[in-house]
Amino acid sequence: MKLILSKIKTYFGKLDKLLLFMCMGIACFAVFIQYTLYENDISSAVTASQYKTQIIAFIAGLVIAMALAAINYKYLAKLWFIYVPLAMGLTLLLFTPLGIQREGADDIGWLDLGIMTIQPSEILKLAFILSLAVHLSKVEDRMNEPIHFILLCIHGAIPTLLIRQTGDDGSALVFLFIFICMMFAAGLSWKYLVMIAVAIYVLWNYLMQPHQQKRFQVLWDAQMQEDEALGIYMQQRVGKIALGSGGLTGLGLSGGDYTYVPEIHNDFIFSYIGMTMGLLGCLLVVGLIAALSLKILSNASGAKDTLGRLICIGVFALIVFHTTVNIGMVLGIAPVIGIPLPFFSAGGTSGMCLFAAIGLVLSVSYHNSTKYRMFYTEKD
Repeated sequence: MKLILSKIKTYFGKLDKLLLFMCMGIACFAVFIQYTLYENDISSAVTASQYKTQIIAFIAGLVIAMALAAINYKYLAKLWFIYVPLAMGLTLLLFTPLGIQREGADDIGWLDLGIMTIQPSEILKLAFILSLAVHLSKVEDRMNEPIHFILLCIHGAIPTLLIRQTGDDGSALVFLFIFICMMFAAGLSWKYLVMIAVAIYVLWNYLMQPHQQKRFQVLWDAQMQEDEALGIYMQQRVGKIALGSGGLTGLGLSGGDYTYVPEIHNDFIFSYIGMTMGLLGCLLVVGLIAALSLKILSNASGAKDTLGRLICIGVFALIVFHTTVNIGMVLGIAPVIGIPLPFFSAGGTSGMCLFAAIGLVLSVSYHNSTKYRMFYTEKD
C-alpha cells in the first residue's frame, strides 16, 4: 500500500498541474457556455444531448490524458505501427455504409457505430502528430536532403489527401498546417518556402472546385457578398450581426434579443459568445486559449529531445490553427470550412481528442523532469 501511495504521490508531484488545470478550467467554462445555449433555446438544432455529450467527452478525455501522461512519450511513439493503422482504418470506414453525412455538413465525416458516432479525423490528427514527430526525429540531420524531404512530404500528403476525399477540406488544411509547422520546427530549410508557394498555386488553379474558390472570393468581393446574402455568405453575415450585437458586455447569458445563427453550437459558437458576453467575453476566450497555447509552446522549448519538442509543436499547431480559422470564419476574414473552436464548439470526439493531445504534452513534460518513469524506463 505504501508503495502504491508513493507512486501516486510521485506521479502527481511531477505532473504539469498548471497545464492540466488550465485545460480543466477552459473545459468547464465551455460546458457552461453550451448549457446556456441550450437553456436560451436559440435554435431547434441545439439539444441537451450536446452539452451532456461534452461533459462525458471531457471526463473521458481527462482520464485518457492522465493515463498518457504516465506513459513515456518515447514508448508511445514506438507504438506507431498500432495507432496509425487503427486511425487510418477508422478513416477508411467513412467510405463504407458506416460513414454518414450530417445535416448541413458537406463531408462524410462521422462513423455511425450504432450507440454513438465518432469523427475519425480527430483521432487521425493525434496519430499524425505522433508519427510525424517520430519520422522527423529519425531524419532530423538529413531532412533537407531531397530523398528524405520527398518521403516526409508523402507522409504529410497521405492523411491530408485522404481526409480531403471525404469532403472535409477544413480538416485537410489542419493536417497541412501541422505538417508545415512541425517541418520548420525540425529544421526545414527556408528555401522550401518556394515549394509552398507553388503548392498553393496548384491547389487554387487545379485542385479546388469553383464553389470552394467562391468561399474565399466572397470574403473580399462586396458585390458577391450582396449576391450571396442568402447563399454561401449568409452564415457569416448573420454571424457577424450576432457577434456585434453584444457590444462591450453582451446581452447576457440568461435571455435576450438573440440572433439566430446556423451551427451556432458548433462552428459559430464564437458568435454566441460575442452576442451574450460581448467584446469582453470574446477577449476572455481568446486569452484563455492563447495562454494554453503559450504554455504548450513553453513545454516544447523545455523538452530535452527532438521527439518531445515536435510532439508539443504539433499539438500547439493543432490548437492555434483551429482557433485562428474558427474566429476568422465568424469575423468574415476566413472561409467557412467547418473548423470548430477548441473546447467550446460542440463535439464529443474533438473534445476527448483535445484532452488526449494535452496528455501527450503532459507526458513530454513529466518524463523530461523525473528519473522515475511509470510503465517504461529508458536510459537517456
